[in-house]
This record gives sequence, C-alpha cells and structure tokens, in this order.
Amino acid sequence: MPFTNAELLVVIDRVCQAVIDHADELTALDRAIGDADHGLNMERGFRAVQSQLEKWRDLAPGAVISEAGKTLVMTIGGASGPLYGTLFMRLGQEFSRVPEATQADLAAALRVAIDAVKARGKSQVGQKTLLDVLEPVHAHLAEPTKGSLRELAAVADAAAQATIALKAERGRASFLGERSRGHMDPGARSCALIVAAAAHSLAGPVPSGSTQDNAKEGLR
Repeated sequence: MPFTNAELLVVIDRVCQAVIDHADELTALDRAIGDADHGLNMERGFRAVQSQLEKWRDLAPGAVISEAGKTLVMTIGGASGPLYGTLFMRLGQEFSRVPEATQADLAAALRVAIDAVKARGKSQVGQKTLLDVLEPVHAHLAEPTKGSLRELAAVADAAAQATIALKAERGRASFLGERSRGHMDPGARSCALIVAAAAHSLAGPVPSGSTQDNAKEGLR
C-alpha cells in the first residue's frame, strides 16, 4: 500500500484531530487513576504536530513521521511524550528504509517501534499501558490472512477495553495497586484512538451497500 506525502499528511491530520476531539475523555480517564492531565498533554502535542504539517509537505513520508515524533517529545508532558515520540520516530526511521509500505513492512516497522517503546518505558504487555494496544495491533498486522484496516480499529478498541481489568504496574496509576482495576488505561485509549483514526483514514469510506472496505481494504 504505497502512499504519497500528501496522503500521509491527511492521515496524520486526522489522527491529530481524533486525539484533540477526545481530549476531555482522556482527561476523565486519567482523573480516575492518574494526574488528570493526559488529555491536556495529548491535545497540546497533537495540536503542535497539526500546526507543522504544511511545513513538512516536501518531506518524504518516513521523515514526516519522524518529525511528528520529535514534535511530540518536545510538546507532550509526562511519560507520554517520550513514549509516543519514540513510537513515531522509530516508525519513521523504519519507513525511510523501504520504498513501499506493504503490510509486511508495516508489521516489521511496528515491531521495531514497539520494542523501542518497551525499552524507553521499561514496561511490558499486561502492565496497563499503551503496549496493551500496540501488541494486539501488531499481531493483527503480522497475520498474513488478516489486514483489514477496519478490523484493525476494532482490534485496538477491544485491546483498550481489556485494560479495564488489568492492575497498573507503571506510572502514577501503579500507586493505586488493586484499585487501578476497573478503569481503562488512558494511554491505551489514546493509542486506540490513534490507530483507529489512521486505519479508517487509510481505508476510506465503505462503498454504499457494501459490507467490505473499498479498494484500499487491507494493507498491501
């Protein structure tokens, strides 16, 4: 699924807008188990990315993703800035090495980016973080018989919902111990929003009267 710089800028813009539109929800989730600033921090970071998109119009797609990551590191407060910044920067670096973004390329790039996030946050799956969304998303992309972008959005949403039952073992939420159960992780929710916005943007609208994605269904 090769894409142009112009198409990527549209995708990133929609990702930014999804985060901005759900800032209050993210803050409410963080209020229950954290500092109540995840929504504010994420909104600030993704507004900053959005404001830079026109300046990146002449860059290669991989460079655009990397620049978005650098901007997030500099503008998102708390732990989320380094984690999301690392995710985007490593994705950008990996995409700069391939001529086309095939499903295999995306899965491989995401694997590298996830491992970098794990190292940066010293965290693993099951600890109630954005990794609990990223790993199922990667597993979906890495399965050759799968690949529908709309299914990918559903995978991310279900993974975020699954963090409700988990006990937090990283960040301020970990101080709550067992009391952190019963609340969705705000980082997992913001990650699911990002995945869903990107997936739906790349897939395009569902044709009238069809239950399948359009010609861009799946990553190929």
